[in-house]
Amino acid sequence: MGSGRFGMAGKLAAVLAAAFAAVIMLTGVQAAASESLDRGQMDSGRPSEKEDPGSSQGDLEERLIGQFDFEEVDDSLQELFPNERIGFGETVRGILSGDLDMSARLLFGLVTDQLGYAFQSSKDNLIHMLLLAVIAAVFSNFSWVFKSRQISDISFYALYLLLIALALNSFETVVNWVTDGISALTSFMGVFCPLYFLAVSVAKGSVTSVAFYNLVLFLIFLTEVLILNLLLPMIHIYMMVKVLDRLSEEEYLSRFAELIEIAVAWILKTLIACIIGLNVIQGLISPAIDSVKRSALTRGAEAIPGLGDVIGGMAEVAIGTAVLVKNGIGMAGAVICVALCIVPLAQSACIVLVYKLAAAVIQPVSDKRIVGCIETVGEGCRMLLRVIFTTGLLFLLTIAVVSAVT
Repeated sequence: MGSGRFGMAGKLAAVLAAAFAAVIMLTGVQAAASESLDRGQMDSGRPSEKEDPGSSQGDLEERLIGQFDFEEVDDSLQELFPNERIGFGETVRGILSGDLDMSARLLFGLVTDQLGYAFQSSKDNLIHMLLLAVIAAVFSNFSWVFKSRQISDISFYALYLLLIALALNSFETVVNWVTDGISALTSFMGVFCPLYFLAVSVAKGSVTSVAFYNLVLFLIFLTEVLILNLLLPMIHIYMMVKVLDRLSEEEYLSRFAELIEIAVAWILKTLIACIIGLNVIQGLISPAIDSVKRSALTRGAEAIPGLGDVIGGMAEVAIGTAVLVKNGIGMAGAVICVALCIVPLAQSACIVLVYKLAAAVIQPVSDKRIVGCIETVGEGCRMLLRVIFTTGLLFLLTIAVVSAVT
């Protein structure tokens, strides 16, 4: 991994050198073009038309975007969104031009499609659970019909065990949705980060780029190890403990379930605090180092007699364009992150609302243990909703901080 980082740092340094060389070349081209235009003006005796600075900046912006290779990111998007035709380069150009219609249509389409898909996926299990709840209510409320109380109790427990199986099946489906969403997010960030931090290196400097790139790699590692391998199994255990605790009229495992819920909440809050702190520290130190280096370089170039002012002006335009392109790439990456997170978010939110509503509907007629079992599915999905929201927030905060400090 160390050799890979040094190789990336070498590439970033090469890009910086190429960017400065491009500034010098652009200065020479502009000077030659100006000289040729002045000669043509003297030959024709007609005044020259000044070139639109906005068009020249747009050309520089387009050339700079063309230097980035979006092929790997496009391949990843094709795998993540097989039914959508998303080109990362076109998304960046649309954002830089102020056209956000494509991003809005993408997010709206994903939300509507996933809400319908989540409801259709959980509809059969929900209907079966409601029927079992009604049948269990019959056994509970009309137990006096049976000569022996044991017959109604055995029937009730048999129905409750079947209800537990349906509840765990529904919850397992939501866990798979969340796991796939988090895996897709980390997979996209793995191919997006080299591209984005290459743009950060051109716009700000290699020190900032390498520092934040290592931070994102650490965040991907935490997501895969801590969230996928620790938090999701803990929430699964919480779900099983809660439904088993409802099996008896007295609570025997409620405190243990509460302990798991508190532990999950604390881990998520600690993750947010740590990532925000690391981002703030990196944002205070690394950009300042790159600013000192770049300031010394530009001041030295401006000190050249005759061409210093021209080089300084062209360097300022080139750096400003690089910052604009970097922010466009970051914004496009943030939109894709939101699109990847919004799929499991919409699915989990739909399941939470449906099962909470089902528990509210059957509460007046069914046993409180049946109501608690159905409500537990909603509570478990709500914890999964918090996990996917926190994971997406961590990556979005990192992109936002990098864009702000660079």
